[in-house]
Amino acid sequence: MPAKTALFAIPALVVCFASAAAAQTSPPPPSAPQNPAPATAPQNVPSGQVHGAVRITMEQAIQMALEHNHNLKAARTTIQQDQALEITANLRPNPVFTADAQFLPIFQPSHFTADYLDEVVQFDLGVSYLFERGKKRQHRLQAAQDVTAQTKSLVTDNERTLTFNVASQFVGVQLAESTLDLALQDMKSFQNTVDISLARYNAGDISEGDYLKIKLQMLQFQQDVAQAQLSKVQALVGLRQFLGYETVPEDFDVSSDFDYIPVQMKLEDLQSKALQNRPDFRAAQQGVIAAKSQYELAKANGKVDVTGTANYDHVSDTNTASFFGSFQLPIFNRNQGEIARTNYVINQAQEQELAASDQVMSDVLTAYEGVRENDLVVTQFRGGYLDAAQQSRDITEYSYKRGAASLLDYLDAERSYRAVQLSYRQSLAAYLTAVEQLREAVGTRSLP
Repeated sequence: MPAKTALFAIPALVVCFASAAAAQTSPPPPSAPQNPAPATAPQNVPSGQVHGAVRITMEQAIQMALEHNHNLKAARTTIQQDQALEITANLRPNPVFTADAQFLPIFQPSHFTADYLDEVVQFDLGVSYLFERGKKRQHRLQAAQDVTAQTKSLVTDNERTLTFNVASQFVGVQLAESTLDLALQDMKSFQNTVDISLARYNAGDISEGDYLKIKLQMLQFQQDVAQAQLSKVQALVGLRQFLGYETVPEDFDVSSDFDYIPVQMKLEDLQSKALQNRPDFRAAQQGVIAAKSQYELAKANGKVDVTGTANYDHVSDTNTASFFGSFQLPIFNRNQGEIARTNYVINQAQEQELAASDQVMSDVLTAYEGVRENDLVVTQFRGGYLDAAQQSRDITEYSYKRGAASLLDYLDAERSYRAVQLSYRQSLAAYLTAVEQLREAVGTRSLP
């Protein structure tokens, strides 16, 4: 009896091994993959993610930040402060009114008579005015206006920086949202694997140890979902801070395509446009103009002013008028120190303008190279690595579910697929952030 059993068992084992070998060498049918999602645009695959009731685009977020960001609104008040200083600079000197009464009989009250006041007491009324020479008021106003113009450019530069911060944070929200989509898709797909493994375990196709390994692996997917949800919440909180906390509701979300958009550009065109648009470089140029205005004001302040006075006098029953003029003799103080200092300030401002120009050129070059390098990485992913990772995962999953691949092979393929997908999303976010940095470096959102 045992001999007959062995005779029947040997052919059965041969058939099983032949079936397993055929399953390993034969490609899976087209309907086998459980998740045929396009690898080139993983962010567009629907998932179980719940979005906020209010969704905003990147341009809407930037506009809201420019209107409601409190730090920017505080910076804009500096323009109003400088405009108020223009009013002060354009003011003329106030006239001075003087009045006096002399020889009053304070210690002899009995002499307070009309005749005594008319014939003995002296009364004087006078008005004096400072006549500014050298067009001081005009130079003060021009210097104040130049400072205001420079302040406006600096505030515009704050807007440029805020725009980049909002855009980069917006990309961070998109990355967190796309990562959450991936985590939810992977968990859903792996849950299907767990269900199939349970059926195979109940049927005796796999051991209890393999089933438990599959079941425990589900914990990693659940942790990935929880971490992705936390990252999205944190990214939305950071974006809300830039927009103004009360500007958007608590359940707001972003609404834009998280996808690759190639940018065609020339470095020379970008640098030329940056020199025309960058508000910080314009502020440096206006700093030279403001320094020259201060120099002209210092020279004007070196001019001697004249004080004119007109008096009415009543002395001993006689009414008279007096006129006076006075001015300083410019022997020692001719404002030499301030004139010399403001002249050096012009040299300083000119050097700062050159430094700002170098900074603009360097910023554009750095951002340009950043876009190129990140574009190369994203292109490599889209050129075949995404498809290869998904096909490897699908083939291994198909083979494992039919007993033709080991558990370790399947788990390794699953980890590789997740790693490649996550790396692609991070590279895409880095590319989009690099594009936003290039826009900031050029000083405009419309690249040439």
